Amino acid sequence: MALYSEKVMDHFRNPRNVGAIEDADGVGEVGNARCGDIMKIYLKIDDDVVSDVKFETFGCGSAIASSSMATEMIKGRPLKEALRLTNQAVAEALDGLPAHKLHCSVLAEEAVKAAVKDYYERNGIAYDQDTFTEDPIL
Repeated sequence: MALYSEKVMDHFRNPRNVGAIEDADGVGEVGNARCGDIMKIYLKIDDDVVSDVKFETFGCGSAIASSSMATEMIKGRPLKEALRLTNQAVAEALDGLPAHKLHCSVLAEEAVKAAVKDYYERNGIAYDQDTFTEDPIL
């Protein structure tokens, strides 16, 4: 059995939505001190919909694949749907990640939430803080 699925390899070799959005409406940056992965997600929001999303990731292939997949999963979606993105959903969409690489999908979820939170704060939009509380399980 291969360590990585074909989808992980495809998103690693051909990442979608790479780059920065200079006039982004929200930016989220997160990192994992243990492995050194850093993810930055840029959002463009129009009428409460993610009209564009880009990412810059410094990290392993799983981190790049998770970033790429997460951007694909939220692009064109209402913000409320983007906030429901979970690390489990990212990992499943990639047809799984090795257990020691699940932190990459966690970073993708956290980066998306950080970008949405930044958008809310920049625009004075009230939000429920519990939505952005880290999950202590992973």
